[in-house]
Amino acid sequence: MTSNPFFEPSTLPYQLPPFADIREEHYLPAFQRGMSEQLAEIDALTASSEPPTFANTLGALERSGTMLTRVTNVFFNIAGSDSTPGTDAIEAQISPRLAAHRDAILLNPALFARLEALHDQRHELGLNAEELRLLEEQHTRFVRAGARLDAAGQARLRELNAELAAAGTEFGQHNLAAMNAATLLLDREADLAGLATADIAAAAANAEPLGHPGKWALSLQNVSNQPILAELADRDVRRRMMAASLGRGFGAQPNAALAVRITSLRAERAKLLGYPDHAAYTVEDQTAKTTTAVEEMLGRLVPPAVANAEREQAQLTAAMHAADPAAGDLRSWDWQYWSDKVRSQQFAFDADALRPYLELERVLRDGVFYAAEQVYGITLRERTDLVGYHPEVRVFEVFDADGGELGLFLGDFFKRPSKRGGAWMNELVSQSGLFGAKAVVVNNLNIAKPSPGQPALLTWDNVRTLFHEFGHALHGLFSNVQYPSFSGTEVPRDFVEFPSQVNEMWMARPEILPHYAKHVQTGEPIPVELIERMAAAEQFGEGFRTVEYLGAALLDWAWHRISAAVEAGPEVFEEEALRKAGVAVAAIPPRYRTGYFAHIFSGGYSAGYYSYIWSEVLDADTVDWFEDGAASIREKGETFRRALLSRGGSVDPMAAFESFRGRGPDIRPLLKRRGLLPAD
Repeated sequence: MTSNPFFEPSTLPYQLPPFADIREEHYLPAFQRGMSEQLAEIDALTASSEPPTFANTLGALERSGTMLTRVTNVFFNIAGSDSTPGTDAIEAQISPRLAAHRDAILLNPALFARLEALHDQRHELGLNAEELRLLEEQHTRFVRAGARLDAAGQARLRELNAELAAAGTEFGQHNLAAMNAATLLLDREADLAGLATADIAAAAANAEPLGHPGKWALSLQNVSNQPILAELADRDVRRRMMAASLGRGFGAQPNAALAVRITSLRAERAKLLGYPDHAAYTVEDQTAKTTTAVEEMLGRLVPPAVANAEREQAQLTAAMHAADPAAGDLRSWDWQYWSDKVRSQQFAFDADALRPYLELERVLRDGVFYAAEQVYGITLRERTDLVGYHPEVRVFEVFDADGGELGLFLGDFFKRPSKRGGAWMNELVSQSGLFGAKAVVVNNLNIAKPSPGQPALLTWDNVRTLFHEFGHALHGLFSNVQYPSFSGTEVPRDFVEFPSQVNEMWMARPEILPHYAKHVQTGEPIPVELIERMAAAEQFGEGFRTVEYLGAALLDWAWHRISAAVEAGPEVFEEEALRKAGVAVAAIPPRYRTGYFAHIFSGGYSAGYYSYIWSEVLDADTVDWFEDGAASIREKGETFRRALLSRGGSVDPMAAFESFRGRGPDIRPLLKRRGLLPAD
């Protein structure tokens, strides 16, 4: 194939991929040529008779593989956001080949010898701070990838990496299929009692393309506790919804069995590399550094979180029995429904009352974008002349406070059957001084698409997700580093959520919320008393939310603390792991169960789901700093951007935080936020 849009750099603004020209048949040839080109570049690097220098070794390594990067960034975004049988087949074929390609570089003895020589004399090379960090980080990367193993060890490592790549791809594809298959079909409109009229219409519209006209289809999100459970009045419909959610990936579906295989392979790989288990291997390269640090932090949170949840459970059970004395025990499918009822009674607050004030377009422009302008001075302008990878994708150009060009932001907001669950940020082009490139980033969400002609009204959780994912986007857009290995979100996994969690603070700030929360029909601003009731109700249910999260984090941890293959079935292992961790609350299933825990079995969070709350320690501490009144929000935003958001991985992230904050992180703001401090 001589004509392929990946073979040359894009000529579009900011090197935006030419999506209008890209076809499925372009991917495999581009992957093949991209891998061949990079290996040829590595061969030329190692064949040089010149002694190794930073420029001819590290610099050359950073410059290699540009075409492979182009096709990889585009393809894996498409595979997650708009998959087809064709992309699924390509992904299954290419994932193990990419794993083998990475091994061909990381296990190249001549390349590692040059890196080792440079590393040994690193303090005598006159390198600047970013160059020195790149040398040290790349050397560590090669060592952790097995560069010091003997030939037999490296051969087995290559086999393990290929098997893991294939199994992870299979898990992700089965996960999307299982989530779509678990869609709850209802025959009677009466079964949807409790839903708003617009949501009932959306459920009817959702059933049409699934081949069920005249019925109503409730699609699942990739979490255990489906948000719609708070609204469905029929207890049996709620039970069926929860059963569909919790059953994904188990039984005849292969994902739970795949999880056992994946964790066994990871355990073997960790042992081969000299670690007791995969968690120890993973966390060594994170800011936590040790399994002990993670376990101490999680262990500190479990007892007060469970105690909070038990108090909440007693309160919800009493409310349920007051309405129906014969209702029996509060079950997992009851929790959200009665939580919503009790919250409404205690705080005179109805979450549904918010939705007319939370229309997507206004939240996006007058909330998310406006907050970024107030804090960082940036502005966004939609570019309708630029094409995304799907008709629903929107493209915005981003400008700095001085009018300079920062990059492009792509928004892909709506759920569709071809998109995996959850929300995430990808970089299509990474910022780097080496290539003179500015960032092109995309946010993917799964907001329920409204019926044609109707506005997209959001839940408060949807709003939080919009602000959160845009925090990741800002991390990419503000990147100001020389080397692509350090660009944007190329930081430890347990640090990467920190900037995005900080960005959530602006959604409820008094200078931001009234600016976007206006009634979709009248334009009237959200009533002050509704804001006050919402603020009072915010911490209600914190016990549930913390236990739900900790259940998932500790389940991930248990799977990756094994040192050999698990003999018990996945459901038995899961039940025992939650019991041992002290989070086996029957009415609160973990946020993700093994059968659909995509973060850890097909994503990059294995032995790292703890990172959300680890990062939240930094986030809560930083929110306190933003609110201390010592300087204007705009001045604080500049400081935060310069000290942390712009640095990517070019500095040690915890050292950067300590320099920014003037001390190490303080856990007390997090404990206060989550209601985990003991009563005075």
